[in-house]
Amino acid sequence: MYAGEHQLVDGVLQFVRDGIEAEEPTLVVLADRKIAALKEALGRDAEQVQFADMDAVGANPALIIPAWREFVDAHPGKTLRGIGEPIWADRSPPEMSECHRHEGLLNVAFYDTPGFWLLCPYDTTTLDPADVARACETHPHVAGLPSAAYPGLDVHAGPFTDPLPPPAGAPQRLEFDADSLSQMRRFVSGAATGAGLGRERSHDLVLAVNEIAANSVRHGGGEGVLVMWRENGSLVCDVEDGGQIAKPLAGRERPTEGQSHGYGLWLANQLCDLVQVRTFPTGNIVRLHMHR
Repeated sequence: MYAGEHQLVDGVLQFVRDGIEAEEPTLVVLADRKIAALKEALGRDAEQVQFADMDAVGANPALIIPAWREFVDAHPGKTLRGIGEPIWADRSPPEMSECHRHEGLLNVAFYDTPGFWLLCPYDTTTLDPADVARACETHPHVAGLPSAAYPGLDVHAGPFTDPLPPPAGAPQRLEFDADSLSQMRRFVSGAATGAGLGRERSHDLVLAVNEIAANSVRHGGGEGVLVMWRENGSLVCDVEDGGQIAKPLAGRERPTEGQSHGYGLWLANQLCDLVQVRTFPTGNIVRLHMHR
């Protein structure tokens, strides 16, 4: 926890310097202006640290774990250090919800990587107190001490059942099955064009929705429901089915060569601005956001 950017730099500087001294590869993923402040404090030592802009890496929070995985896989057998700040005050409520989900899933993704030290800063001067408190539930250690609120790895690895806000306005609704996927694609294409997404982003959304709907046909009972609406400058699509997404890291792990499944959510995360996955006893909801 830190109060303002000066305290951020003071709080992480020794962590980074210890990594440099121990020759441990270190990746810092912060907003550009915070990276600039840390580089200034490090001086020439900054040349020994990797940096990446969180505004680019983590605009969609589901893309952050793949970035950390790439860093870890690039240094097999080595002790590693990372600093990542995906949660900031200007995030939209849907983005903030997925950031908290991401923070919990980091424990699942890297539970078997004991040599990976990851520090997650939270700005107590700008964040809502509820978001700061949530950090105690998603991190096993806070300020160097075990967190009494951390529920354990099994909870974060379980189905994510946080409720999604209901669709805004008067949403459009279309039922689909294997025989009507082409009709569904035309339906999405028309809605995307009408929402002003442009040709390329409309094509991306059609492809993403089709991938998720095809998963519903294959694994969600053979049918599903598509719900679409406009909200805060975005076109939002819910794909609902009767299946169960059992893998907590679905869409956050890059499919391996020759893999026969697992591409749908991964592709959707590459194409859309935000993807929200919920699994309830009654079935799945995958919500796709595409900004205009």
